Amino acid sequence: MIIRSYTVGDLSPYINWIYYLHAWGIKPRFASAAAVHDCPACRMAWIRSFLPEEQIQAEEALRLVADSRTLLRSLEGVLQIRACFHLAKAGSEGDDLLLDGLRFPLLRQQHTRPDEPCLCLSDFVRPLTKQGAVDSVGLFATSVSGEPQEEDPYRQLMIQTLSDRLAEAATECLHLYVRKEAWGYAPDESLTIPELLNEHFQGIRPAVGYPSLPDQSIIFVINQLLHLEEIGIHLTERGAMHPHASTCGLMFAHPASRYFAVGPIDEEQLQDYAHRRQLPKEELRTYLSANLKG
Repeated sequence: MIIRSYTVGDLSPYINWIYYLHAWGIKPRFASAAAVHDCPACRMAWIRSFLPEEQIQAEEALRLVADSRTLLRSLEGVLQIRACFHLAKAGSEGDDLLLDGLRFPLLRQQHTRPDEPCLCLSDFVRPLTKQGAVDSVGLFATSVSGEPQEEDPYRQLMIQTLSDRLAEAATECLHLYVRKEAWGYAPDESLTIPELLNEHFQGIRPAVGYPSLPDQSIIFVINQLLHLEEIGIHLTERGAMHPHASTCGLMFAHPASRYFAVGPIDEEQLQDYAHRRQLPKEELRTYLSANLKG
């Protein structure tokens, strides 16, 4: 397993300000505030580029970005940011993956448009052969710890939301390193940071709990291969990660791999999934309640 450490300065250029501002209720069109030159003339020109009724929120976006960047500088050397990656030998078998010999059950879409296939993440991995695994899948996690406790609620909320964005930025940097070096399937990739944030690279990295990988309990399977405690991540009985500013998931290299939502599943699929997970159906129902019909 590969473990890497990052500083706040390493990751600040990779922060996706669209998602950061969204967490504060600011619409995506104001995210360009992060690119405005910090001089009065540039700031005023940018504010005036919006309709009069939008200019108050534009000012709020500029102020929040400025306050956040000041706070980021103060967090240098305070936050500990770590990431880990493991490249597993992989093969697909129906809706399951086998990763280093460990069975990793997945869910398949049941409802799509008439001209679209029902996807499963296992579709992006070569089927098992008589010789075993013939492909590879990456497993990753990132974590931000050491958040200081502030009496000012505004500063405390900024620290929490910045930590979340730094965890995602660490994932971005780790994935770049994986594609070019650790896995090396795209050694000649040359993308700008905006292109990276817009996911113009080959491959995907679905995180646990997200639409392609909705079962939070699958993190316990990942942990058998990734050993999350080595970067300071501890799991609760329900599979939540601590520190809260943590991410974990899979990496796929197939050129046709893409994100999708598993969406609604029925009782028959739940039963099949419980059989493959070797867990009680009612236990999995609690993790997949958002996906269950009715």
